[in-house]
Amino acid sequence: MGTLELDRSLEGFEEKATEAAQMLKALSNEKRLMILCKLLEHGEMSVNALIGHVGLSQSALSQHLARMREEKIVDTRRDAQQIFYRVADPRVRDILGTLKNTFC
Repeated sequence: MGTLELDRSLEGFEEKATEAAQMLKALSNEKRLMILCKLLEHGEMSVNALIGHVGLSQSALSQHLARMREEKIVDTRRDAQQIFYRVADPRVRDILGTLKNTFC
């Protein structure tokens, strides 16, 4: 890639850098990464199902899910009394795939 092409590429990234940093900040917690991995693996899960996989109390898990929901990383579906969570942002799948390839 030439200098001009790199400059153009970086210009495009500069416009999205704040958004990228905000997403990375929301993902930068090992428990949130594990929650997202489980959601990607299973498609969607209830809080009770997630508790058994991530080793958090219901309160702590709910706080992590609320943070990710606020950032539009996860979305919910209600079925009677249960709320099911799923990954809402397709970019999360790409980011977690890169992390898996790099660290696993």
